[in-house]
Amino acid sequence: MELLAIPVEKPENINFILGQSHFIKTVEDIHETLVSAVPGIQFGLAFNEASGACLVRFSGTNPEMIELAKKNALAIGAGHSFIIFLGEGFFPINVLNAVKNIPEVCHIFCATANNVKVLVADTGDSRGIIGVADGAKPSGVEAEKDIAWRKDFLRMIGYKA
Repeated sequence: MELLAIPVEKPENINFILGQSHFIKTVEDIHETLVSAVPGIQFGLAFNEASGACLVRFSGTNPEMIELAKKNALAIGAGHSFIIFLGEGFFPINVLNAVKNIPEVCHIFCATANNVKVLVADTGDSRGIIGVADGAKPSGVEAEKDIAWRKDFLRMIGYKA
């Protein structure tokens, strides 16, 4: 078995959700869930089929995000994994619970705009995601000024009153 760290390739400000599901129906259900959750949402979705033809299945509303999803799903290559890229201005917080509640979704590995490496175990004839390395290591513990910045930032962007 070989362990790989596969970087997610994307523009800096683009958010994505990486998860695992169990059924080809995932593609249509995630698509329907996203367009129902946020009117006008722009996204691309790709799903790695784990049996049968073993194709990268895809859908979405934004051609650029669809291409990102297909490229990254193929690079990750782990069966039954899916990746959703959200167009600029759309955020995981607005759709994450809806995606988690899709019956065939088993697990969410991350939802972020950070640089991520997907940790993959390659057995030769199959691959599985064993985790992610998300962002950078901590540089320390927040001080009072950092707490104030965090609270002000959340209010400035409208996530806290």
